Amino acid sequence: MAEILKGMPVVKHMKESQLEQVEKLRENGVIPKLAIVRIGEKPDDLSYERGVIKRFSGVNIDVEVFEYPENISNDEFIKAFEKINNDDKIHGILLFRPFPKTIDEKQVIRVFNPAKDMDGMLNENIAKVFSGDDSGYAPCTPQAVMELLDYYNIDLTGKKVTVVGRSMVVGKPLSMMLLKKNATVTICHTRTKDLMAECKAADIVIAAAGVAKMLNGDYISDGAIVIDVGINVDNDGNLCGDVDFDSCESKASMITPVPGGIGTVTTSVLAQHVIKAAMLKV
Repeated sequence: MAEILKGMPVVKHMKESQLEQVEKLRENGVIPKLAIVRIGEKPDDLSYERGVIKRFSGVNIDVEVFEYPENISNDEFIKAFEKINNDDKIHGILLFRPFPKTIDEKQVIRVFNPAKDMDGMLNENIAKVFSGDDSGYAPCTPQAVMELLDYYNIDLTGKKVTVVGRSMVVGKPLSMMLLKKNATVTICHTRTKDLMAECKAADIVIAAAGVAKMLNGDYISDGAIVIDVGINVDNDGNLCGDVDFDSCESKASMITPVPGGIGTVTTSVLAQHVIKAAMLKV
């Protein structure tokens, strides 16, 4: 049976240092603060928002939610967003996307300060990930994967890692972060020819394609490590990952659950980014 790599021990480990860092910031008169900017009330956004607020309160980081109606005009939203963007008391911004069709995303991105882009969505921050520059902010989910691998002492040097998924949110930036740790990385996707063979050749398989239970035990070699980044809903309405957990658990040496795995760590990474941004104000 595989060792279950749960996210909560990683969160607790990160929380200890975060509490110390925030205490020092507050002693220096800097109160770390995140702005959550949301248009409308999508259930997924609200769920993530609640998780962020809860996690941040545990490490004494302030959060302010800026909620706007679905029918807000582009000009109104840009004006409101610029005010948040220019507020010196706000160190970071979490901006929920996609936007309604009435909002010009390119215009929002043009005014968005990369130093406040806590989820690494802007090209300036993505470019830093690709160039190995740690001064920016990586997307939170791939960084959460790296935090979990580090916590469980999984050495990536020389390991064959197959990443299933090529998005700019997870797959591509994660691959760059793995390369920086000396892994040998293969990026696959839903159109990869003989995906099973690519996965079976890997020491570590990371599933991030966004397809429920896409990978079963046939894709995993004996003793491989399986990291599931997917968050989906199965036919019974239950949360599940991109990996068929039951069939992979018997073959893998280590495996992350869904829920309770990578997603648990993501909000702690977001908190770390806000602390990092606040430290630049000391």
